[in-house]
Amino acid sequence: MMCWLVLLLLSPLASAADHEKTVAVEEPQPAVPLQLQKDLAGEVLLQAMSLTGIAYRFGGQSPATGFDCSGLIRFVFLKSVGYELPRTAAEQARQGKAVGMGELQAGDIVFFNTRGFRFSHSGIYLGKGKFIHAPRAGKTIGISDMTQAYWVKRFDGARRILQHTKAKPPEAPAK
Repeated sequence: MMCWLVLLLLSPLASAADHEKTVAVEEPQPAVPLQLQKDLAGEVLLQAMSLTGIAYRFGGQSPATGFDCSGLIRFVFLKSVGYELPRTAAEQARQGKAVGMGELQAGDIVFFNTRGFRFSHSGIYLGKGKFIHAPRAGKTIGISDMTQAYWVKRFDGARRILQHTKAKPPEAPAK
């Protein structure tokens, strides 16, 4: 009886030895997990959209005084995900990872040449060819279509910040 019990207990081990072992190969992961990137992008977009209608102001960096394009981006990333970007569009264009127009994801920063020099204007990509930005004096923060000829001709590139930042995760709502 004891022999049968020992054989019964050891039989799963014997059958396991007959099968090939599978080795799990870990794929390289982005610096920030994909779901967290999406959550962070959502936070960035919500913050940016909440500022729609605020007046443009050259050098502006707050809702109270207004925003210029890079001031808007700096404010949005700091308030939404706790990531501090440099002040100017040209400096912001050196952050994160370069991405092409065909690779754009919500939350990417898009850059344009609107004043005769590279990276003179910027906005935050929303998806489906749209971006939010502080356009110019006399205008307010709003959404534009990047597929319009004006923007296509002036597109200077884009940067993905959220994939490489150690931004704070969104806080859970208080109960």
